[in-house]
Amino acid sequence: MGPLAGLKVIEVASIGPGPFAAMMLADMGADVLRIDRPEMVNSIDERNPRFESLNRGRGSVALDLKHSDGVEALLRLVERADILIEGFRPGVMERLGVGPDVCETRNPRLVYGRMTGWGQTGPLSQAAGHDINYIALSGVLHAIGRADEAPVPPLNLVGDFGGGAMYLLFGLMAALWERAHSGRGQVVDAAILDGAVSLGGFVPAAIQRGTWKNERGANHLDGGHPWYDSYKCADGSYISVGALEPKFYLALVEKLGLSQADLPDRSDPDQWPELRRRFKAVFQSRTREEWVALLEGTEACFAPVLDVMEAVEHPQNLARNNHIKVDGVTQAAPAPRFSRSRSGAPRPAVHAGARTRADLCDWGFSTDEVDRLIASGAAVQRPDQGSD
Repeated sequence: MGPLAGLKVIEVASIGPGPFAAMMLADMGADVLRIDRPEMVNSIDERNPRFESLNRGRGSVALDLKHSDGVEALLRLVERADILIEGFRPGVMERLGVGPDVCETRNPRLVYGRMTGWGQTGPLSQAAGHDINYIALSGVLHAIGRADEAPVPPLNLVGDFGGGAMYLLFGLMAALWERAHSGRGQVVDAAILDGAVSLGGFVPAAIQRGTWKNERGANHLDGGHPWYDSYKCADGSYISVGALEPKFYLALVEKLGLSQADLPDRSDPDQWPELRRRFKAVFQSRTREEWVALLEGTEACFAPVLDVMEAVEHPQNLARNNHIKVDGVTQAAPAPRFSRSRSGAPRPAVHAGARTRADLCDWGFSTDEVDRLIASGAAVQRPDQGSD
């Protein structure tokens, strides 16, 4: 089920954007096979898979890629795959013997997705890093936060998931489209740095145009404008307003019981501090729920600031079925939606190596071949899980 039904994907297990991309592919119906390291089987470092939503929708084969038979097993899987995703530093897959050139000889149609922080080339390509470092170098982190305060990390949404996984997925789909014409696969070099730069691409142009200040908390989308910000309510909760356009601003002012004629001129930045003070005073006069009753669904461009568990119960999210339960755990539903190619409910995540036997057989290995791989140590089956 799903628009990607029939697509076969190998995910060499990694962290962050790799699993997120693999989850998205599985959510859309692709047959995704995760390759885990043998040392993760029954490891005390492995977390309960019930709560690992990024690993949902796929099984797990534990292969030792430092073992020649493990490498050969992966290459046999490559022969049947449309896509391979890996998230190692540049050169690691080549040293293991499963780099793009080797895989191409086994399957010229393979789309080889490479996910890194800094990219395959450049002076930092071998450096360690995490989400915050990549978006720092992109210029995006500098732009997020309050004026005269330190930059605020936007979780790992801009780097790992936005600049990383989503650009990897876009690259994979573009390469598959090109393959339909050329008959050949290719390498997709996706880097979190590159994606974050792209996501923030409008800002340098706006700075040069003179419509964006190169500082935090001074612009129309970063909380610099009083009518596009979050405000504290009487009960300590917060609401958000985004009344950018004049008609929405007028609607907000009217709903707040204010007179535009009595307010500071919003076209004069020097008067924004006073305008913000007036807005703060009004919003602190009522609770969040009182503001919801007055403003939600109006032209004032309003929404309450919900925590992630409150969001699960909001009527709009309920109407959109934006959350589901997988193995009893609430998590985000697959997105986006399709009119015909609807995906089924995601399968729960499994322990590393829980489906080594079953998945290798599903991908063309005989029972005897799987037995030999396990006997040699090239593959590991989690013993207390059988083939479930």
